Amino acid sequence: MSIYNEYKTKLTPKIIEDIQDYLKDKKVNDAKLRKILDKVVEEYEQARVHAGESVGVIAAESIGEPGTQMTLNTFHFAGVAEMNVTLGLPRIIEILDGRKKIKTPMMEIYLKKPYSAGKNVKEIALSIKETKLEEISTEFSINLVESAITVALDKIKIKELRITLAQIVTVVSKQLKGFSVKASKDGSSIILKSRSQEESLNEVYKAKEKIKDTHITGVKGISQVLPVKREEEFVIITAGSNLTDILQLAEVDNFRTTTNDIFEIQEILGIEAARQAIVDEVFKVIENQGLNVDVRHIMLVADTMCVSGFTKGITRFGVVSEKASVLARASFETPIKHIISAALIGEVDKLDSVVENVMLNQPVPIGTGLPGLVTKIKKKEEK
Repeated sequence: MSIYNEYKTKLTPKIIEDIQDYLKDKKVNDAKLRKILDKVVEEYEQARVHAGESVGVIAAESIGEPGTQMTLNTFHFAGVAEMNVTLGLPRIIEILDGRKKIKTPMMEIYLKKPYSAGKNVKEIALSIKETKLEEISTEFSINLVESAITVALDKIKIKELRITLAQIVTVVSKQLKGFSVKASKDGSSIILKSRSQEESLNEVYKAKEKIKDTHITGVKGISQVLPVKREEEFVIITAGSNLTDILQLAEVDNFRTTTNDIFEIQEILGIEAARQAIVDEVFKVIENQGLNVDVRHIMLVADTMCVSGFTKGITRFGVVSEKASVLARASFETPIKHIISAALIGEVDKLDSVVENVMLNQPVPIGTGLPGLVTKIKKKEEK
């Protein structure tokens, strides 16, 4: 432990902790440990950015240049309807713009043992998928005389989902007010009858359309499920996302299950998890395209998006709106609006950053423009 203490000023606590974890089960003598730590210090010093380095521009170029080679594609999972995932440039834009409503929300659900080995994996997947009344019925009909709706049920699908007629009646009656719900005598359908006699045909028709979307079983928001085998274990991929309810299931591995919805992760797991999700999602897209971008550039973008404690997109409503400089805000979009607003409240621009100095044709505070040289000139003594 004393050897590690010697390196506390040379390395960050996180790097020292990682080395300790890595060498925990390995027998390493003091001489070897010093060699390892010296090599790490050397690598660390080489990896550090020089003071005044314009990291933002480098990150923007490093992501932007390969971004021009990206394709505008969507991947479709074969054999499953409505199961698409947005990839390429549209996905990068979606993440970096900080869009709350994404095109194709999806989850990767990891399971605990023995389910991860394949035990009951199809049944678990089916129990997760949201089932609506429309999916387990064959026909919806209206009785004009009695202002009643009859829903003919698909017995095979009900058997597959392992639900009873009584459960369906209970669920529908809870969600539909103003109608009494009961099962038919032969058990092949359910009948919904209006409680008020003056119910118009139009209202009965609206009720018929409304009950089609009644949630019967499964997790809300999960429209499709697909169990896939990855190396030695089974993972359930879903179309739609509902992290809150999925994490409460006993069979689910809470530590590895994830969603591609950054805002859902922020809400449930916090801002640090959201930052890591941004890094992982952007890196995954770039990797899928066969491009190579250093992860540190992506980390810088993720840090910029999450530094305020909330995920904010790189747009005029997000990160740009929080810039202290009026000229920097004006340089992005809607310049007149920013300049008038600043003039009305008498805002002062201290010209601390790059953009505003470029606009005024002054040296920018990066590289050689960062340090200010202060000298004292000795006056020659007058004879």
